Amino acid sequence: MSDSPYILNVTAEDFQTSVIDNSFKQPVLLDFWADWCNPCQALIPVLTKLAEEYNGAFVLAKINSDEQGELAAQAGVRSLPTVKLVINGQIVNEFMGALPESEVRKFLEPYITTEADTILDEAMQAYEQGKEQDALDMLNQALANDPQNAKLKINIAKLVANQGDHDSATALLDTLSDEQAQEPEVKELKAQLKLVNQLKEAGDPNELKQRIEKDPDDLEALLQLSKFMTASGDYQEAMELLIKIMIKDRAFEGGAARQGLIDIFDMLGHENELVKKYRRKMFSMLH
Repeated sequence: MSDSPYILNVTAEDFQTSVIDNSFKQPVLLDFWADWCNPCQALIPVLTKLAEEYNGAFVLAKINSDEQGELAAQAGVRSLPTVKLVINGQIVNEFMGALPESEVRKFLEPYITTEADTILDEAMQAYEQGKEQDALDMLNQALANDPQNAKLKINIAKLVANQGDHDSATALLDTLSDEQAQEPEVKELKAQLKLVNQLKEAGDPNELKQRIEKDPDDLEALLQLSKFMTASGDYQEAMELLIKIMIKDRAFEGGAARQGLIDIFDMLGHENELVKKYRRKMFSMLH
C-alpha cells in the first residue's frame, strides 16, 4: 500500500471525515474492492499510480467490501470493483470493472483540475495572444515539474511543430506510452509530421505529373504525388493515387500505399466520410 497522503483505507468509522468532509476540499474517488477479486487487483495499481501522479488533485479512498459490507450496501455496490467519484458530498459519476489507465483518466478529467491544467490554460491564452515563446516557456517549465504529463508533451509538440521544429516535435511524441500514442490527436500530429518529412525528399509535382503521363505505371511518381496532394489538402485525390498503387502492386516499397492511406485516415479521423469510403475500398482490396 502506498504511503501517499492522498490514498486512504476507509472504514465506517472514518467515512464521514475521510470521504464526505474531504470531498468539499477535493474530489474523492471511492474504490470498493476485495482480496479475492482479480479485476480489483488489476485496477488497484492503476488507481494508485494516478492518485500519486495527480498529487492531491483527488483523494483515493479504498474500501474493502468484505470488511465494510454495510458501507458497500449503503453505496449500492452490486459488483466489484466499483468506483464512485464524490464531490461536495454527492456521488457525481461511477464505473464498474477494471478499466485501463487511459479510460480512468478520461473518467477523471471532467472533474479534476491539476496545476499542470491551469498552466496549460494560461499558456494557450498566451499563445492565442501571439506570445508564442512565453507559452512554450510556461509549458516547458510545467513539464520539468511533471515530466510524465502527456497533455503537456502533446501541446509542446504542437507549438514547436508550428514553429517549424518538426524533429523536436517528433522526438517528444516518441516519449509517449503506447497507449497515449493511440490518442486521435497524437496520431493526427504524428501523421502530419511524417508527411512533412516525406515531402523534404519528394520531387517537383509538375515533373511527377509529366512522369505519370509518360508512364502510368510509374509507382514512385504516383506515391510522391500523393504526398503533395495530401499536403495541399486534396485528400481525395491523394487517396485515389494510393489506391491506384495498391491495384498495381500492393507490396510496392513495403506497402507504402497502404501506410499512406492509414496516415491520411489518422489525420482526418475515422468518422470522416472520405475516410469511411476509402477505408472500405482498401479493406475490399486486402480481403
